[in-house]
Amino acid sequence: MGTELLDATFAALADPTRRAILARLAAGEATVTELAAPFAMSQPAISKHLKVLERAGLVSRGRDAQRRPCRLEARPLREATAWLADYRDYWAESYQRLDALLDELRAVDQTDSARRRSRPDGSRG
Repeated sequence: MGTELLDATFAALADPTRRAILARLAAGEATVTELAAPFAMSQPAISKHLKVLERAGLVSRGRDAQRRPCRLEARPLREATAWLADYRDYWAESYQRLDALLDELRAVDQTDSARRRSRPDGSRG
């Protein structure tokens, strides 16, 4: 995925209205009127959101006689997910290293505690 399309995808996903539109389109095609119904905004405002989603390749519009249904295009979402997966792997490895360090510190602490308990006078010596 080119950086421009990736940037457009993340910019489109940054808005909660656009994410809601995509969630609705995941259930099937819808017209602008149908997409505008749950929102307290005009159809032109929804159309502006749709233009952002179209530029990002996330939505396409068809033609069915007088009807112009919008549909979800999942490819950019797959590619954004793949890009994010690299960072998920990075964080998973970081957490594994942190877990190993914590295990090591616990082992040292348990060893120190055992040594203190084994001294007859209780001194720290």
